[in-house]
Amino acid sequence: MFRKLRTKLTVLYAALFGVTLLLVSMAVWGAISQAAQRQVRGELTASGTVFDRLWSMRSERLREGAALLSRDFGFREAVATGDQATIVSAMENLRHRFEVDQVFIIGVDGKVTGGDTGLLKAGEAGRLAAAFNSADDPGGVAVLGRASYQLISAPVLSPDLVGWVVFAVRLDGREMGSLERLSAIPLEAAVLHRDPAGWRANAEGGSAPGEFIDRALKQKSPDPMVLDEGGGASIALVKPLQTLMPQEAAVLVLRYPLARALAPYRPLLAVVALTGLGGLLMMTWGSWVLARGVTRPISALDEAAHRLQRGEDAYVEVKTQDEIGRLAESFNTMVTAIRDRERRITHLAMHDEETGLPNRLALEQVVDSLTLQPRARSYVAAVGVQRFDDMRGAVGYAFAAQVVRKIGNRVGALPGALGVARLATDVVGFTLTAPDDATAEEMAVAFLGRLEQPLKVGGDTIDVVLNLGLAPLSEGARSAIDLANIALDQARTGRRRVAIFDAEAYGDPSSNLSLMSSMLRGLDAGELELHYQPKYDLRRREVAGAEALVRWRHPVRGMLAPDLFIPMAEETGHIRTLTEWVVRRAIADRRAMAAAGHDVRVSVNISGRTLGERDFADFALAQAATARGGLCFEITETAVIENPELALEMLDAFAEAGIAISIDDFGTGLSSLAYLKRIRGDELKIDKSIVQGVTESQRDALIVRSTIDLAHSLGLKVVAEGVETNACCALLSAMGCDQAQGYLIAKPLPLKDFLTFLGEDAVSRRHYG
Repeated sequence: MFRKLRTKLTVLYAALFGVTLLLVSMAVWGAISQAAQRQVRGELTASGTVFDRLWSMRSERLREGAALLSRDFGFREAVATGDQATIVSAMENLRHRFEVDQVFIIGVDGKVTGGDTGLLKAGEAGRLAAAFNSADDPGGVAVLGRASYQLISAPVLSPDLVGWVVFAVRLDGREMGSLERLSAIPLEAAVLHRDPAGWRANAEGGSAPGEFIDRALKQKSPDPMVLDEGGGASIALVKPLQTLMPQEAAVLVLRYPLARALAPYRPLLAVVALTGLGGLLMMTWGSWVLARGVTRPISALDEAAHRLQRGEDAYVEVKTQDEIGRLAESFNTMVTAIRDRERRITHLAMHDEETGLPNRLALEQVVDSLTLQPRARSYVAAVGVQRFDDMRGAVGYAFAAQVVRKIGNRVGALPGALGVARLATDVVGFTLTAPDDATAEEMAVAFLGRLEQPLKVGGDTIDVVLNLGLAPLSEGARSAIDLANIALDQARTGRRRVAIFDAEAYGDPSSNLSLMSSMLRGLDAGELELHYQPKYDLRRREVAGAEALVRWRHPVRGMLAPDLFIPMAEETGHIRTLTEWVVRRAIADRRAMAAAGHDVRVSVNISGRTLGERDFADFALAQAATARGGLCFEITETAVIENPELALEMLDAFAEAGIAISIDDFGTGLSSLAYLKRIRGDELKIDKSIVQGVTESQRDALIVRSTIDLAHSLGLKVVAEGVETNACCALLSAMGCDQAQGYLIAKPLPLKDFLTFLGEDAVSRRHYG
């Protein structure tokens, strides 16, 4: 906000002084306001006491006058005989004598005699007569013709009760004015009454917010309260008045504006404000002078820092011995230290701290320089150590880092290798150019032969096994290094020593993500469907189950093979969503099979990634409860090996819930008997790669027969996959295989075709083999 320190200091000191002055002014204002409020509260309280006394005295006087008139023999006789002239004359005489506004008689029948004939509305006389008759003290405030009156009544007996003589004093502006003149301060007084529309005042009177009056009455406090209105704040006292009608309410409101109470203090406040303004100006000028003296050496330091930023020599000479002088000396020392650290930082930025080898940034610079001068048959290579984590766990982190460093040193000694750098924990990268008489792969294999010589680390000799990935230099530094790492992964995955980046095998990541987005939309749009491949029971000669296989009819690309999108779903994490959809759809389709009269067990493939998610078990168990049996999960041993404890726990829960477990693809990869005996399985599926050679290879036949015997001894049924010939099916049946699955039985069929197939099978009882 401020570019110069002197301006900032000046504004800061001036602002602090201004804030202090403001706080002092607020304190003075608060003290004055509190004092004025206390004074006004006292005056209002005193005025309220005076009003109470005057009200009481006037009520007594009016009560005496009413009683005098009601007990007069001549008046009672006139009332009894209906002598209107005598009645009116007597009432007028007393009205002038006691200075009241209205005098009239209300008979027990509600008839009014005398007074203002338009004062009482229809029905009001009757209500007043009822109030006089029921009240112990027939007097109080009442609303007559939308105006508040103080009423005092006395019964007229002749000799029985014939009515009441009523004295009415209007509580208008004139009446309130007489009360205001009795106060030592020029307060405002008003009598308000409440009707269905709220609190209302006489036409001449004042007003007050209804919520304020209700709050004051609720608190039942005799002390004045602050009243905030649009015209300003006031101190107000609310005193409830006795009313004649139980359903009516009336109050006296005395108030005094705070602005009027604070008026005598305005000159004092003006003096405080002017004094503060003068002090603020003086403080601003003094701060400017002080800041200018302080910031001069700081400006010199700033200029030196800019020279240092530009790479120029920087030195500051400050003669003062204060903190700024010592800061200048520290700055000069820092400049010297920075030059030394720059050299070290440059080295650290380009080298791996753990091994001392150059890092990826150094290799990128080498690759960039080679890209500017392109050479034919130039590659980026990435060398990775197999089972590095196991080796590091055995020899420790320090010795493992020595292994990587020595491999890097060996790479640097190879002819044609440039830019040796550590790319990852167990990966060393470099560039190489293949000679004309050898391919890049041949040269890489030769390199590995020299690099895989035993290493001596910590007094021990260690054998290392390496993989190497190659990527051409045509893609630029960053892309070429990334592709070399991908090629290394491809070599490891394919169990090859050397691999050149295969773009077709890697695919387009952005296309994969797009395909997964399309798959999620396709699930909602009904593009994906389940096909069912029968499992044929070789003993009962009927279909006993079916494997649910997902198919995707893409609206643009047509029918997509599962081998295309299922691995992508595994890699991108969408396999969980796909698996849940398959489970729901398979359960629904099984209901359709049961409704058609076919009790068939439906098998669903569960991936290893999904089997490692605990909340999937909750989902599967909830769905199994709706399936009511007939559901089977096919899992591979690999899925269990990845997270055995959790996977076995989930499989036990599935088995308890009545979900059958099928061990899929047995005979491929790692078939561990240790895990096989721990899985609560129902069936074991022999992979088609072994089954299809059972009629031609005695070795395959022996493996299949041994597997069947092993499975039966463990209480498992055996399903043979890939059965495509009658000879194969017959041999499997002779070996004791329980079920067969393959094209000989049927290809995967849509639900409608599968139901037709089941109907035909039930009729024909097909015989295979």
